[in-house]
Amino acid sequence: MKKLLLLAVLFAAPMAIIAQEETPKDTIPNGWTRAGNLSLLFNQAAFNAEWTGGGTSNYSGNLSLTYDFNYKHDKLSWNNRLIGEYGLTKNKDDKYSRKTNDRLELNSILGQQIKESNWYYSLFLNFKTQFAKGYEFNSDLNPEDEGYRTETTHILSPAYLQFGPGFLWKKSDNLYVNISPATAKFILVDKDFTAVDETVPGALDAYNENKYFGVDANESSRFEFGASISAYAKFDIMANISAENILNLYSNYLEDSQNVDVDYTFNLVMKVNRYISSNVTFQAIYDDNAVQGFQIRETLGVGLTYGF
Repeated sequence: MKKLLLLAVLFAAPMAIIAQEETPKDTIPNGWTRAGNLSLLFNQAAFNAEWTGGGTSNYSGNLSLTYDFNYKHDKLSWNNRLIGEYGLTKNKDDKYSRKTNDRLELNSILGQQIKESNWYYSLFLNFKTQFAKGYEFNSDLNPEDEGYRTETTHILSPAYLQFGPGFLWKKSDNLYVNISPATAKFILVDKDFTAVDETVPGALDAYNENKYFGVDANESSRFEFGASISAYAKFDIMANISAENILNLYSNYLEDSQNVDVDYTFNLVMKVNRYISSNVTFQAIYDDNAVQGFQIRETLGVGLTYGF
């Protein structure tokens, strides 16, 4: 029931936005338009030895960059967005800091307008990976013990690449939906994570029960072919408060097409002034090649923001 409710929210949110009162047609002139946003969120909690209420001193920080570089020439439209995010948290008694966020992503959509409508013939590309190593921690061991933390991911492992032709409905740079019924998808990984000695009895069967991001044993990539839908909606709730919705859906024709991959992100930005803002982020991911269930990320913080 919880999964069904969450899916309903994910699908209903963008549709509710699109159903709002229509905004005037995009009047961006021909040529390049560029805009970026750099933000740093920092949180800290500190307790001295005499504090009786309980608690652990800790600090955390999150650095994020969003850069849009879009091109328009008459009926030709090309939207590009680069996203980089990295966050860490450190508890006083922990030997290691732990990641709270790690994302590197490029989205690009090229569109050719169909007559004088809001529809375009389109070609899209999406690439995403991470910056740094990711670890699993064994709570049954001490931080000094071997095996306390195990590397599970690093840059380009995994990496996802999707591209394909389709149709784009675009009201403006802040409201569009792209539909691609013929999407090629590659999942790239480090072969070290898929290495299996097939001469060892049961080793291959054990790996196949929990494949590394769906990649076969001793391989470094996985190919899928399916359909994808991506939607973007950004609007102002009121003065100095804006909301951004990003939804990506994908279904693999070649295997388990009923299992739809979902990646939904909601960003709420509340500006105090030009340089200080409060940010709320909620992200939900469903990808059965990675985890059998929803991956949920939430962040809330106040920090420095610089727009350029």
